[in-house]
Amino acid sequence: MGEQALAAIILAAGQGTRMKSDLHKVLHPVAGLPMLHHLLESLSAAGAARQVVVVGARREQVEASVAPRGVAIAHQAEQLGTAHAALQAREALADFDGIAIVCFGDTPFLQPDTIRRLTDRLSAADGPRVAVLGFTPDDAKAYGRIIADASGNITKMVEFKDASDHERGVKLCNSGVTAVRTADLWSLLDRVGNNNAAGEYYLPDIVMLAIQDGDRAVVVETDPDELIGINSRAELAEAEAIWQARRRARAMADGASLVAPETVWFAHDTIVGRDVVIEPNVMFGPGVTIADNVVIHAFSHIEGATIASGCSVGPFARLRPGAQMQEGAKVGNFVEMKKAVLGPGAKASHLTYLGDATVGANANIGAGTITCNYDGYFKYQTVIGENAFIGSNSSLIAPVKIGRDAIVAAGSAVSRDVADGELRLVRAEQLVKPGWADRFHDAMRRKKREGK
Repeated sequence: MGEQALAAIILAAGQGTRMKSDLHKVLHPVAGLPMLHHLLESLSAAGAARQVVVVGARREQVEASVAPRGVAIAHQAEQLGTAHAALQAREALADFDGIAIVCFGDTPFLQPDTIRRLTDRLSAADGPRVAVLGFTPDDAKAYGRIIADASGNITKMVEFKDASDHERGVKLCNSGVTAVRTADLWSLLDRVGNNNAAGEYYLPDIVMLAIQDGDRAVVVETDPDELIGINSRAELAEAEAIWQARRRARAMADGASLVAPETVWFAHDTIVGRDVVIEPNVMFGPGVTIADNVVIHAFSHIEGATIASGCSVGPFARLRPGAQMQEGAKVGNFVEMKKAVLGPGAKASHLTYLGDATVGANANIGAGTITCNYDGYFKYQTVIGENAFIGSNSSLIAPVKIGRDAIVAAGSAVSRDVADGELRLVRAEQLVKPGWADRFHDAMRRKKREGK
């Protein structure tokens, strides 16, 4: 049987009350990316050209979040069960002919290979009508059970509430992830009833309907870790810990050294090169790319930044979105960069703010230097030329240009351009009064003795 087109129906209509949040449950982030988006990326990687998210409450939040991805939204006005929820996607997929995979928006770890294994099983020569993803957890809890033979042929699926004691003893559990051809899906869903303990329309009932029709339904097993559902803040933290542990292991396997791995936090899209050393307590936000042979010192926070080879960052550095460090550049302790480029070999070793700035190659930015880039209404640019030297405690009041090989003397407040090779010294004339301090101290001590 040839490869068929794939669509995804993602169920996300639950209230998510255990999260105790004004944010829709599936939009809570894991590694800086909403859990729903983790799933959407896996579905896209598996070949799902069409994706429909079924939502209930807070529909507008989900719709706004997935709009850039071209994902369709279906609305389940009443929470009548998973089969009823899946049925709400019918209109969005009315013109689709292929395989539909039904899954849940709070399972961010479902992998593309697993999705393909499930859909490939549906397309196999023996022609099962429904394929279900199963798993065997250490604790089966209240999951629905799958009764199947050694070949994976399902004889019964039952929700925990409706299961007998014997059926509850079965360890193979239903994840709810189900693959069905759309030619079969809608007609099966239409036939699902709600004669059960919860009075709901259950998606797994389509399996029993297919079997009643004389067709086959099969189970494909996968790692329980892929099917972790997130329903509370505690479970969100557990999922984050699992994701981070996997990412740290991959970073080290790919040639990076993490001095204290458990203290390093990656984002979903962090790119780390080889021979990178990351010291303890480093946090990466989204959008970070680190080339080879970089050292990230302890207690640094990096987001939306690009760091070229041979760079050194921190300790206690903050790189904000738009920060670019070119080859061999250095930022030291308590340096902050935002929308700034630090050229090859340039350095800001300590106590500096570089915002909306371009710093040329091999320039030196002294301690306490700030680019004054904001007047309360607009941001302005500072440009510093190659080999320029900016003395300590200088304020560069943008828009301003500092020329190549120029020197700005320590303590200067520069508001006009500095030419190539020029020295700019902006200080008030020093006033010297010999003996004044001694006379002041004598007078004050006298007053204190006299009680005045």
